[in-house]
Amino acid sequence: MIEAHTRAWWRATLALCLGSFLVFINLYAPQPLLPALREVYGVSTLGVSLIMSVSTLALAGALLVFGPLSDAIGRGAIMRITLLATGLCSLALAFAPNFESLLALRLVQGFLLGGLPAVAIAWMGDEFDRPALLSAVGLYIGANSLGGISGRLIGGGAGELGGAGAGFLSVGLITLVGVALFWKLLPKARAFTPRRFELRGALADLGGHLRDPLLLAAYLLGGINFLIFINQYSYITFRLAEAPFGLGTRWLGLIFLTYLGGTLGSTISGRLAARIGQPACMMLGVLILMGGTLITLSASLGWILFGLTVNAFGFFLAHSMASSWVSRHAQRARGSASALYLVFYYLGASLGSAWLEPFWQRGGWPGVALGSWLLLGVTLGIAAWLWHGERSMTRAQTA
Repeated sequence: MIEAHTRAWWRATLALCLGSFLVFINLYAPQPLLPALREVYGVSTLGVSLIMSVSTLALAGALLVFGPLSDAIGRGAIMRITLLATGLCSLALAFAPNFESLLALRLVQGFLLGGLPAVAIAWMGDEFDRPALLSAVGLYIGANSLGGISGRLIGGGAGELGGAGAGFLSVGLITLVGVALFWKLLPKARAFTPRRFELRGALADLGGHLRDPLLLAAYLLGGINFLIFINQYSYITFRLAEAPFGLGTRWLGLIFLTYLGGTLGSTISGRLAARIGQPACMMLGVLILMGGTLITLSASLGWILFGLTVNAFGFFLAHSMASSWVSRHAQRARGSASALYLVFYYLGASLGSAWLEPFWQRGGWPGVALGSWLLLGVTLGIAAWLWHGERSMTRAQTA
């Protein structure tokens, strides 16, 4: 097993962080363009949000394919091939002739984007010992946030200069360069033991994961938290594009620099979990996310941005812990266990606009905050249940 902070650990972690970065620049590049696209195509806020929703929904479906498949054929080839195809798809998106074809291509790209997230943490679970896994997952999740920031900055900046096509073209070229480096850096798996793929067995593994209360709790926590977090960013762009703020596309892209709070949260998550435990970190993350949402009710742009930064810190702290919790507690078929976590995660993202849209229509941003708190109360309860269960288990083992 690879130990933390060795040369092999750094090389593998760097490769997987790079792959994560490439996935998320492709996924989130269109988000700052949503207000402009709404005007260009004459669609509603819910309609234009499909640009994000179809890709996250397809990504969720892809995880059910790539996770079990990786348990049979290995993880490395899946990550390499899907990343390459993702870059080529971004180049095609630059030349999409209309809204319908854009949605179709985003659907295809979403499926391809599922390749690396479905198996990356399972790859770590195979190859890393437990301290190495906790440290690497924090950095890997941090790369998610950096990719999300960069994709939105590229999408917003290039979109203002040359239209959405320029943003997709830029992301596609960056992805192809990154894939070449990823291909070279990722070490050959040494601890992976293949299992013959059987549909019945794969379905049995998924059913077993869903019947495990410790895994199901993490799945629900990750999915509901992401439903709120990512869709808050979509609705905040609509708020900030309108009076009295009136921000343009480039400036809307810059608000995603608040994701740096998430980079910090995920990076320190491993050390914090070593002190207070993973469920306590999940509880803390949800409470911080609730507090950041309260701050965003301010009429000051500065305070709104600070609130979004706090939200990112809390969300990625909880997400890092929930995802590593799954890899740690899965008794078998780690690939499908990790993939199932991300199915819930991205299903949450794709369903979030349907949940928050009525709150937005009736109450604007305060309505979105109310809708957020309702569901975050659920995830806080889930994290508290895990915390209580872990404490009870620890007392039983030391008795």
